Amino acid sequence: MDLLLKEVQGLFEQQLRVESLLALSKKLQSEFKERLQSSTQCMLPSHNYTLPNGKEHGTYLALEVGGSTLRVALVDLHGRASSRQSLRIRRIATSTIDNRVRGLRGLAFFDWIAEKIGEMLSADKEACDYMQLEEPIPMGIAWSFPIDQTSIRSGNILGMGKGFHCSIYKGSDLGDLITQACQRLNLNIRLDAIVNDSSAAVLSRAYVDPSTRLAVILGTGINAAIHLPVSSLHDSKFGLRQFPTTIETTHVLVNTELSMFGKRAFPTTRWDDHLNAHHILPDYQPLEYLLAGGYMGEIVRLIIVEATETAGLFDGKLPAALSIPFGLETRTLATFEADTYPNLTPSCKYFQNEYKLPAPPTPAEMRFIRQVVLSVSRRSQGYFTAAIHALSSLLHDLDDGILQNGLDHICIGCDGSVINKYPGYMERSQALLDELVRADQSGQKRVVLESAGESAVLGAGVAAAMANASE
Repeated sequence: MDLLLKEVQGLFEQQLRVESLLALSKKLQSEFKERLQSSTQCMLPSHNYTLPNGKEHGTYLALEVGGSTLRVALVDLHGRASSRQSLRIRRIATSTIDNRVRGLRGLAFFDWIAEKIGEMLSADKEACDYMQLEEPIPMGIAWSFPIDQTSIRSGNILGMGKGFHCSIYKGSDLGDLITQACQRLNLNIRLDAIVNDSSAAVLSRAYVDPSTRLAVILGTGINAAIHLPVSSLHDSKFGLRQFPTTIETTHVLVNTELSMFGKRAFPTTRWDDHLNAHHILPDYQPLEYLLAGGYMGEIVRLIIVEATETAGLFDGKLPAALSIPFGLETRTLATFEADTYPNLTPSCKYFQNEYKLPAPPTPAEMRFIRQVVLSVSRRSQGYFTAAIHALSSLLHDLDDGILQNGLDHICIGCDGSVINKYPGYMERSQALLDELVRADQSGQKRVVLESAGESAVLGAGVAAAMANASE
């Protein structure tokens, strides 16, 4: 196993020197600029032109609709300068979107959403009082499915997949479907804003920190949004849209679809190549396959499979649970990462119970697996940091106002299970990012990673507040 481990460490860590990561960053910057001009899949302008000024205030209904979860919340905005918590979730209710819900046909899915909204509001006395007034409760929604957005509050559903039968309403306006479902239950609600998860993260963090210009979501997958000058995107990106006249439109929040970049930039190993070749969408999201939480465990599993077949791991007998593609989850990697016991006793117990090993693994086997985990996670952090450096460099390059705004740093809002919960991930990424900025010597401001937890719900609330303020 020693020879294989040495090879793994060499392959996964050879690109993690500062000069190598800076070279990867420059390659990504070239891809970013190219796709700002031409791609119909990446660098997509949203309908969010301005960032919050921190003065927006009030209570807003916020929805987060994902593939497995619906969350309904009341979000309070007290203002950036308030002595109270400037932005908070006052009440939230979470519902599982299981196979029964996915199987709801036609309008029934949207009626189910409206029912959950009504249940949450009925549990809040102030909201109940508000519902009796003539003025509707303003609502923002973070929608996690493909949508052709036509304005801040409207957009045509492009499909939902993942077993959803309501996809027969492909091409229908999301705003109309949600609003009409609420009206059928006599809910006095008005949909004011639709955002995606990465844009919501920018808005939620920018509300409390005016230095925010980017946000990244790193969990099962990866995506990022960035606030860029409208002039940096080709006119074709905006189609025939009519720009609003009530707000400034010099800048726009751009959904990068960051997962789709990096095919020409990042080197791969044979285990990466195997994962990609056997993926249902090979080459579709190359950066995501290399570093996101949905794939880190699979890369480790593939190395374990090879070690069992060729290096005597587990006496050459692969546990059945580890023969299943994607059977090794990132939470298992986190257990190894956090284990500082000399004999890795907690990891050993967890691993044996979770994967039904016929006999306890030896200390040497556990150390081998932990070192593989560390190599895979360190590469993930290195490639993530290169991508963040590339985005911040793009911002400095395209927006002259960044260097003139009087702030000494740029904040990047961070949400997602890997960046916020994987042991040491954000701290090590920040340290490496500081090294890259110092070594780059391009005059960049410091780039600071800040947690933006609950960003989808909070960002939907902020988006609704901004839409109200612009009217």
